[in-house]
Amino acid sequence: MMNKVLIVSLISAGVLSGCVSNSAKMDQATVTSVGKDNTQFTASFSKQGRVLPYRVLRNDLIDAKTNKPFEIRNGGYGSAMTANPNKANQFYALTDRGPNANYTGDYGKGKSFPVAAYTPRIGLFEVASNGDVSMVKSILLKTPEGGLISGLPNTSALGGTGETPYHANGEPVLMDASKPYNKETNPIKLDDYGLDGEGLVALKDGSFWISDEYGPHMVHFDKKGVEIGRINAFQQDERNVYHLPAVFQHRRANRGMEGLAITPDESTLVGIMQSTMKNPDKAAQKGDLTRIVTVNLRNGHTEQYLYRQEKAQNSNSELATLNEHEFLVIERDGGFLFGGPLGKVKANPNVQKQVYRFDLSTGTPLSTVALSASIKRDASHGLMIDGLTLEQYAQNNGWDALAKKGIKPVSKVLVADMVKEVAYPHDKMEGLWVIDEHHLGVLNDDDFATWSTKGRLEQKMLDKNTVDANRLYIIKADLMGK
Repeated sequence: MMNKVLIVSLISAGVLSGCVSNSAKMDQATVTSVGKDNTQFTASFSKQGRVLPYRVLRNDLIDAKTNKPFEIRNGGYGSAMTANPNKANQFYALTDRGPNANYTGDYGKGKSFPVAAYTPRIGLFEVASNGDVSMVKSILLKTPEGGLISGLPNTSALGGTGETPYHANGEPVLMDASKPYNKETNPIKLDDYGLDGEGLVALKDGSFWISDEYGPHMVHFDKKGVEIGRINAFQQDERNVYHLPAVFQHRRANRGMEGLAITPDESTLVGIMQSTMKNPDKAAQKGDLTRIVTVNLRNGHTEQYLYRQEKAQNSNSELATLNEHEFLVIERDGGFLFGGPLGKVKANPNVQKQVYRFDLSTGTPLSTVALSASIKRDASHGLMIDGLTLEQYAQNNGWDALAKKGIKPVSKVLVADMVKEVAYPHDKMEGLWVIDEHHLGVLNDDDFATWSTKGRLEQKMLDKNTVDANRLYIIKADLMGK
């Protein structure tokens, strides 16, 4: 198996290492429409995929491995992906909070933000009949007043986990960069409008819903990127139009609401958590039980379902809608098929980069579980069994024990394995585009072409010659199981 995969990788590497033209690096491009209902690009699309255009954010930092300058790219359009509901050959893609890396400085554990003023954004991309991908426009995300948001962490009152933001030079990001740090008069800068966006829905009226890893928050933006509504689990947040169940305050740091979809009638949002939540503690987050939440946008009613991962601490990285009760989900690990920036010694032929179809109607709605002497509801931690959260109970007793209590996860069926399909070389698989019943678009998150080792920034490489980049793949798949 490994030899076959390596042969495919050699073919892929030739494409992956190719340079992006100057015109492809433009932030915007003039494109020619191929027609609303025309998806002929699927027939000629390269199996090795196509790189999305990018521009360079900065190239003055020194790579910790090579000791040479490297590029931080925008790029970054891979945290989520969704179809343009009004044009068949276009898709939207989302960036997260911006380039960042784990870093511990004088003010504690946190993140290095080499472009601290970065504004998260949505990109609109078009695929031409010959398979070329171009950017139509980018939409910067804004507060209700129209000011640009940032990707900086939220305060603890809205789910912040104490991440300290630092500049690339190790200095903290402050409210006033011209003055020295002062806890009272010039504190570390946090942003309650800051988003680490990971899920994206595009509505027919041109507006968007985004879910994120901070709160988690579900935020409604108009077609210009201005916030017009918000849903989260914090009752005191006056910006909310509705609330998520309080249990979602216990998201695992950096593993919040990673996938977002909406029913075909645009009445109900469907979100999925990336991994098992910290409910009630870190020991519980090491399991394979993850939560799905639905929110009725007409009345705010919420419902929860369980999703069982293939491996503990896996990542659910995207949702896409098939019909009112069936959805696609990306389930992946964090490994590189060929080792990536970790080198060939870390190559792993058993990495998981898969797409499943699940059916909400087969799972137990948690609100319908009958209470008893052993089953209670807790205001903060949700449904409890014998004093344990569902996360703890499944981890300690297994899914069969949950089933005996009348709680079953949604059923799931494998739709696509991207390692087998295209020898998928990236670590992150985070975008899904349902083109039609037989064609699926998949997009990776390139992390703005950045990586870090022990807090030191470097270029994110797929091999010694290939910088990781957003790459669109289009595969044939029987999405509906017909």
